[in-house]
Amino acid sequence: MASDKITRTSREQPQVISSKDYRYDSFNNGKTFEGKKKRLPAMGWNSWNAFGSGNTEALTKAMADRFIELELDKAGYEYLVLDDGCYNSERVDGKLTNEPLKFPSGFKALADYIHAKGLKFGMYNDIGTNLCAGSAVGTCGFEDVDAVSYTDWDIDFLKVDNCYYLWDNATFSNGENARYTYAPRIKAVKLVSRDGSEYTYNAVTDGVITGRHARIEESYVTNIGTFDGTNIGNTPVGDQSSELTFDLKNVTEGSYKLYVTYATGKEAGVGEWLQVAVSDGSMSDFFFDNLVESTKGPEDFKENYVCDIAVKGGDTVLRLMNHRRQENTLCSYAAMYNSLKEADPNKDILLSICEWGKTMPGDWGYKVGDSWRILNDITFQVGRDGDPGRGYWEADGTCSITSQYDKCVIMDEFASLERGWNDPDMMVIGMGDVDETMAKTHFAMWSMMNSPLMLGMDLRKVEKGDYIWNIITNQDIIALNQDELGVQAKRVWSSLADKDADKVYLMDHDRVDILAKPLASGDIAVSFINLSGEDNTNKIEISLDNIVNAIEGKMADPEIFKGAQSYKIKDLWTGEENSLLGENVSVDGLKAHDNVTLRVSPIR
Repeated sequence: MASDKITRTSREQPQVISSKDYRYDSFNNGKTFEGKKKRLPAMGWNSWNAFGSGNTEALTKAMADRFIELELDKAGYEYLVLDDGCYNSERVDGKLTNEPLKFPSGFKALADYIHAKGLKFGMYNDIGTNLCAGSAVGTCGFEDVDAVSYTDWDIDFLKVDNCYYLWDNATFSNGENARYTYAPRIKAVKLVSRDGSEYTYNAVTDGVITGRHARIEESYVTNIGTFDGTNIGNTPVGDQSSELTFDLKNVTEGSYKLYVTYATGKEAGVGEWLQVAVSDGSMSDFFFDNLVESTKGPEDFKENYVCDIAVKGGDTVLRLMNHRRQENTLCSYAAMYNSLKEADPNKDILLSICEWGKTMPGDWGYKVGDSWRILNDITFQVGRDGDPGRGYWEADGTCSITSQYDKCVIMDEFASLERGWNDPDMMVIGMGDVDETMAKTHFAMWSMMNSPLMLGMDLRKVEKGDYIWNIITNQDIIALNQDELGVQAKRVWSSLADKDADKVYLMDHDRVDILAKPLASGDIAVSFINLSGEDNTNKIEISLDNIVNAIEGKMADPEIFKGAQSYKIKDLWTGEENSLLGENVSVDGLKAHDNVTLRVSPIR
């Protein structure tokens, strides 16, 4: 891939893709980009939930000091990350610089201060032209320059956001950018050979739609593109990107001019960018990947010449599509990833992808990222110095613990030690309206799901021995998240799922879930979670056989577990240990918002 390696994107047009490594067709090959390391989920602290864009050098140093005083480093936390609000509002000579009033000593001096405490230093940027808080210093078109700055500043972690992005209708972006991420509405296609022979296909009667997004509307096919996963409600399970395909097995081998009857737009569902390929089942040849000639609007259909194509004999398929929502975003994150590697090949920098699940990053994020956000923010009511901000157990949209959990819990097959981790955003423990029970369950959820454990409270408000400190330093729960087997828990039962509990996207919180997570030792962690605001007084149980059947393929040694003479159970919150009586793991009811998380160990 070296000759086609992207290290700088353009602000004039979407990236020209010359390597198949950046294509949608490569997303399922399991290959990461050169130099990507396996690593367990990150643990640390991020400034955003605590201080928003009001963070300062003095506050950051105070957090670093408090980090050590609370012995969070001994509990496994290591990263201290500056989020938005730390840069000058404009570039200086094309480079990023520190905001002089808030960060007077500069970022290298701050990194040195944090490193001297044995911690790691993280920063923030954006793949767009601006950061989400507005500063016009996004990495787009400056990835290679910024990578040098970051390595010079000796950072260890980079969170990269998705605001003001030029090639999609992302947050604070032009809504008409949808022109780049959706194909036109299509009514028909026509192939014309050199001798004048024609093959005509109707999109509705002859075409085949792949994926979940596109649909037939009257006499045409629309929504040819990728689902927007920013908000709740759209399942991440299944093929989120659609194509319109036509069987060419009866077409004589040769060259053809391709005419398409289409209508263009600049809105979600109908755009102006079309990709054309011909596939023989094993590989695809691309013939067009660009904007088509615009029509007067989404209802104005015209037949236009698009490109020449070559048809091979046998079972060949014409593919009309637009995977640019995912491909453009991969190119942008890859440009920063590749630039960091080139700036200093020996520098290990964790890349945290923060595009809010918009482009279904579970499909492609593993190629360059160590984690990828799955939804928009967990809270928009961030704090400031003296105000803890607000977090919620349940709320409309993405802004709650349960909203993030509902989606992340069915994304276990996207995550692994080899790929990276689903990120349901920074934790809201310590923020207003999150009580002790909610915080405890929040921490268990994120730990079981192998999500990054990024704290976001003002650490000066935490004391050793208080309930927040006891939760965030619970070594038995943290051990689940940091277990070297590196497997996200699977939901193996839910009171609202008759079957396929690991795949059904549930958003009704009047329910109890059971998660199971295999561990490197051969043990299994089992978490019973009451998402409801009401106590559940019923006995809730599941057999070990059902648990093993659901996760056997991910277990270290399922035969040893199944062949054990008996089992020991440890409650990871109370520390109480007991022998398992019978074949079922159970709890006698659950308080509202509460969890019981157990470690089941085979006795050989």
